[in-house]
Amino acid sequence: MSWTRTRRAAAAAALAGAIALVSTMLQPAHAGTRTGVARSFATVAEKRSGTPMPRPPRLPRDFRGKGRWIVRDLGITVPFTWEGRNGDSQMIAGGPQYPIWFTNLIHHGSLYTLTYKWPGLTEHPCSRIPGFGLDQLNEAFRGARFVGREILQRSPNRYVNHWRVGVVVPKRPPGKFLRFPLALGDIYVDQKDRGTFWQVLQFGIQNLYDPELDEWLVMDTFAHKPGTVTLPPRCSPPPLAW
Repeated sequence: MSWTRTRRAAAAAALAGAIALVSTMLQPAHAGTRTGVARSFATVAEKRSGTPMPRPPRLPRDFRGKGRWIVRDLGITVPFTWEGRNGDSQMIAGGPQYPIWFTNLIHHGSLYTLTYKWPGLTEHPCSRIPGFGLDQLNEAFRGARFVGREILQRSPNRYVNHWRVGVVVPKRPPGKFLRFPLALGDIYVDQKDRGTFWQVLQFGIQNLYDPELDEWLVMDTFAHKPGTVTLPPRCSPPPLAW
């Protein structure tokens, strides 16, 4: 997703199945959701009305947007940018003057995560998971489940399609089996353009640094124009030894 924040190798697995990339809104401080619909009811409504099922989310190759990263249980909201260029993409939340500061990147077919600041964090490595790019992310989005059409109550209101993605382990058939949700994500994309992302909730092991394991990204702007993607020096590979 999403792509939301993966700060452990397990986070990459979560993104590979998901996001990382947003159920109805849990009344966050700066946004709301109206007309939440359970997936089963949404599916029945689609069949009765004859309205075709919308296509799943798809992150574009080029885009740029600004918004907020919200960690509600910590009472923290920081500025957030999400930009893409030629298939690479980068999220940046917060900055040196904020209590949270991290960046996630898809860069030349690898997934990078670097957390500069987080409450209680003393380690700041840059993790790299090779073999994960835009194509793999969008392939994961193809398995998203449609929840329903909703309205994010903002200024202006955002008319969105709500999708759910997730990774559950171990894989078991329906019935009484022990299973664990590794990662879940709720993704809200524009009803007229599945490549315009307005909101994402990610929940699970990819949010390991947060006590409640859930974080929101809320976009205020999203334009289909090339953005800027910069791999931090700390994430650059060391030079080859001769």
